[in-house]
Amino acid sequence: MDRFVGKRLDGRYEIKEIIGVGGMAVVYKAHDNLENKTVAIKILKEEFVSNEEFLRRFKNESKAIAMLSHPNIVNVYDVSFGDLIQYIVMEYIEGITLKEFIEHEGSLRWKDAVHFTIQILKALQHAHDKGIVHRDVKPQNIMVLSDGTIKVTDFGIARFARSEQRTMTDKAIGSVHYISPEQARGDKTDEKADIYSVGVILYEMLTGRMPFQAESAVSVAIMQLQRDPQLPTEINGSIPLGLEQITMHAMQKTPERRYQSSAEMLCDLGQFRKDPSLTFEYPYFVDNSPTKFVGAVGVKEEVDTIKEPEAKEKNNIIPILAGVATAFVIALIVVGIWVASQFGKTGDEIKCPDFVGKELSVIKDNKEYKDNFKFEEKWEFKEDFAYGIVYQQSETKGENLKKGAKITLYVSKGQSTRKVPDVSGKTESAAVTELKSNGFKTKIVEMADEDTEKGLVVKTDPARTTTVAEGTEITVYISTGKPIKNARVPDVVGLEKADAEKELKDEGFVPEIVEKAIYFKNKYYPIGYVFAQEPAKSSEELPEGTTVKLYVCSGYEFDIEFDIPSDLKDGKYTIELYEGPKMIHKGDTISSAAVHGKYKIEKVVTKSEKLKVTVAISQGEELYQLYEFNIDNKEGKSNKITTYKSYPTEELSSEETNGEANG
Repeated sequence: MDRFVGKRLDGRYEIKEIIGVGGMAVVYKAHDNLENKTVAIKILKEEFVSNEEFLRRFKNESKAIAMLSHPNIVNVYDVSFGDLIQYIVMEYIEGITLKEFIEHEGSLRWKDAVHFTIQILKALQHAHDKGIVHRDVKPQNIMVLSDGTIKVTDFGIARFARSEQRTMTDKAIGSVHYISPEQARGDKTDEKADIYSVGVILYEMLTGRMPFQAESAVSVAIMQLQRDPQLPTEINGSIPLGLEQITMHAMQKTPERRYQSSAEMLCDLGQFRKDPSLTFEYPYFVDNSPTKFVGAVGVKEEVDTIKEPEAKEKNNIIPILAGVATAFVIALIVVGIWVASQFGKTGDEIKCPDFVGKELSVIKDNKEYKDNFKFEEKWEFKEDFAYGIVYQQSETKGENLKKGAKITLYVSKGQSTRKVPDVSGKTESAAVTELKSNGFKTKIVEMADEDTEKGLVVKTDPARTTTVAEGTEITVYISTGKPIKNARVPDVVGLEKADAEKELKDEGFVPEIVEKAIYFKNKYYPIGYVFAQEPAKSSEELPEGTTVKLYVCSGYEFDIEFDIPSDLKDGKYTIELYEGPKMIHKGDTISSAAVHGKYKIEKVVTKSEKLKVTVAISQGEELYQLYEFNIDNKEGKSNKITTYKSYPTEELSSEETNGEANG
């Protein structure tokens, strides 16, 4: 178990667990008991504690770093310089490194790459303004939070590490892919070295690969000094030209040809983000000198000739080349010992070596092999073996062969490769047909896209024009249309129909109108106004395009109640209801023998807020009884005002009885 886990530093910081290990320090998750919060603590490894020069510089730098305060830089809360332990207390971040993010995603969308790069540059600009140069900018030192925010970490530590270790070894391989040429030479560096590193990171985000790859840190350093990387658009054809120009300008070998500050690069990125079709003109030096080849550990490595204006830099790589030469000599000794053990000679017979898995160029350059065998080559595509590697041999390993025997070596051409065709904007069936005809497998994934019509191809992964192995599975992203957004349903009850419809449409919802009369005892709404909606206003959000029913007042319903006279003659009677001369209810038929007491007509519909209605009870053509009521739908009242009684043989006479019905 780690000796710090479970311990408390200075009575305040309780160490919980290890969350990271680097070349210089170990990072722990801890709890600050004084502030009651989680923090990260970086503790220097023991081997550096006794180095006085390193400690002095570390203390000075720690104080400077503590002065940095920027939303894209990890905050430093506290530092400690004890005799036995040196540590820095920092902001604890829940997230992953940008390196992990790139490895998970492969190449990033160029919009995301620009978004991250702008944040990195803002952090560096703040540090540069304070006189602090990072010198170890790499995606391993950049954290990505869940909301897409970038946090730059590890300011200053790499600078001190370089003073203790000036030669380039495999221990530096974590940083050598991102360091500037002047750092690789051991020259003095300034903020333009950080700009170069940002260019490399942008290159990696756009292409999914680093600009220079080799088996050793020394080889990568030489490539940083002398080679130009492959253009990003040759790897990923979807990268805009202007963004490629920005990337390559940041990665110029000579500091004077790069961006001179973070602010300059931020300016170009800002203009490009506003207009992705924008391109830039940078005055680069054009080198027309021939190409040289420099051997390194048995493998020929192509190195561009150093340009004349930079001739003074040749002397600076002598230590690096000397290291390569030393490694080369050691490798020859090891190979010599191995060859001696393999070639057990019996008279004129020689045991056949095992060539499978070896690089053809190494076999052909080996003097012992050339003196004892004749080789015939047969090249074929072989998925499981890299280009130039022997995957089969005609003679069996260990078999006794005569000197000069012919051995056929079967050499891999690597995987058969093809460029991914551009199927953007095509239908799913057309895209699948074209990809399969080019030897690819396909996988369909649906995604929402603002700019692509539903059912058409948005993009592919790997991207169009990318060169990949034949038979690779290509993920085809099919648009489902514009992204569905969620919104809260607004409360439109009480609004006029047109206003309610407009408010719903503005929020992305589809109104459905249902016209309906309101029962007069309910809350009053004018005709044409919304009195209810489904779904109602809620704190929950619903997808845009959801239908919302609007119930709009089209009139009023009321009930009317009255007495049936007790002295009705035998027979059938009809009950009718009038609003003025207009009949608004007809059809009730009653029997004098079956009806007693009060009678009620329900849900009579009118468009009038206030009206006078007349109830007529008749038998055939002969009127028997009239009742008159005042109806106030706005107030929810029904008052009987007049009763008329008329028998078939009598004329109408009036008898006023004022009262309030129960309707």
